[in-house]
Amino acid sequence: MVYFAKWKVIFVIAVCVLGVAFSSPNFVAKNIAEGLPDWLPHKQVSLGLDLQGGSHLLLEVDLSAVVKEHLDSTVDAMRAELRKARIRYGGLGVEGETAKVTIRKPEQLEQARNLLRALDPDTNTEVTGNTIRINYTERALTERRNSALQQSLEIIRRRIDETGVREPTIQRQGDDRILLQVPGVEDPERLKRLIGKTAKMTFHLVHPQSGGRNYARTPPGARWLPEQELGPDGQPAKILIRKRTMVSGEDLVDAQPSTDGRTNEPVVVFRFNSRGGKKFGDTTSKNVNQPFAIVLDGTVISAPVIREPILGGSGQISGNFSFREATDLALLLRAGALPAPLTILEERTVGPGLGQDSISAGKIASIVGMVLVVVFMAIAYGRFGLYADVALIANMFLILGGLSILQATLTLPGIAGIVLTIGMAVDANVLVFERIREEVRQGRTPISAIDAGYSRALTTIIDANVTTLIAAVLLYIFGSGPIRGFAVTLAIGIVTSMFTAIMLTRLLVVTWLRRTKPAQLPL
Repeated sequence: MVYFAKWKVIFVIAVCVLGVAFSSPNFVAKNIAEGLPDWLPHKQVSLGLDLQGGSHLLLEVDLSAVVKEHLDSTVDAMRAELRKARIRYGGLGVEGETAKVTIRKPEQLEQARNLLRALDPDTNTEVTGNTIRINYTERALTERRNSALQQSLEIIRRRIDETGVREPTIQRQGDDRILLQVPGVEDPERLKRLIGKTAKMTFHLVHPQSGGRNYARTPPGARWLPEQELGPDGQPAKILIRKRTMVSGEDLVDAQPSTDGRTNEPVVVFRFNSRGGKKFGDTTSKNVNQPFAIVLDGTVISAPVIREPILGGSGQISGNFSFREATDLALLLRAGALPAPLTILEERTVGPGLGQDSISAGKIASIVGMVLVVVFMAIAYGRFGLYADVALIANMFLILGGLSILQATLTLPGIAGIVLTIGMAVDANVLVFERIREEVRQGRTPISAIDAGYSRALTTIIDANVTTLIAAVLLYIFGSGPIRGFAVTLAIGIVTSMFTAIMLTRLLVVTWLRRTKPAQLPL
């Protein structure tokens, strides 16, 4: 154990040098670190919401809209089946959480019931007089609500990730709420616009009667929708579109901001998958010289005339956007549409001043803790204690370097983890040094005592640190937010402290031992 291979010496020195190099950007201003060449370490530790400031939002998912959307789809399917079977009906629509229809001929009631019952196995069918009511089972409603909430979580995560924000906290709260914490946000209003839009895009043909202004009379199979641009009276104009969706935004595979080559205006260029591209090509081929409405969240953002068939599966959206608006719209379309509208229940903006106070307090606690540990080790173990102190300082550089490389978010509990690691970092050295003392008391020579001390204490050190590391991993897997921040710093601290205690301290002790060959140990 007192022999150190040359490659081990090089390895220990290289790790320590890299730790200092990757942690050094944290000791200069952020603009200086960002200005360093890419081939040099330039990443600083990413600070969490409680340290850096940012936005805290509590969102509510309107799950009733999910149920209504499914019921609307059921109504469309009911209409298609009844027409196919030539069954006369009336009063078809949604009432509460039920889809209902009245069959005009009593002799067709049983036939209609059998047809509608087969539409969806997750529904119950009830007959009252000539009226058939269809509603979803409680199990089916629960599954759809949970699915919508989970889908909302993933889409919000994709939208936030597209903005380049690191380590947001996005988690479910209760049955219909989502907690969102985004550190370092400079424009909270833009964040709310990005996550608040449902971003459901559909393509519809414009109805031939759209030129009129009689909004009260709506032809069958059509509906009036507001346009994005305001009319001459300063109010949103309306356009009459066909209800049938020709192409859905679900078939989009990409959307990017761009500039129109003819007008130099910002636009959004989109691309469909093969299924959507075929639908888009068929629709534009059959409706040349007809207006084609692009609808986003119930508003017509553009209604260009189809000049020629668009067969490439791609196109562009123009609508008097600024480039920032075009970028945000492209981001929303790439991330996908939310399954239900979101409502902001609670909003808080955390200022960085609170975070700076926390950082200052954490620094003071870390420095005081380190000084006390350094003094104690020097008094208790003399020269060997000083070697442990050198390893402790190296350990701090390795922790900062590890956090910088991984870009793990440092939170206030994370600082507590670092302070805890300072105390734990010398545990392994204490075990080794006490074991060496016992071997010296038993009459062993210095070389034999050091050899026995390291070899016999190694198993205990590994067992103690591995069990703590398992606890940190479990905290990270099952925890969230601040708990994960604590787990990350604790886990990194355990790994680095084992390295410095077992490898670095032993290298220093062995180097001293081989150079001086002492008759007795100063321990």
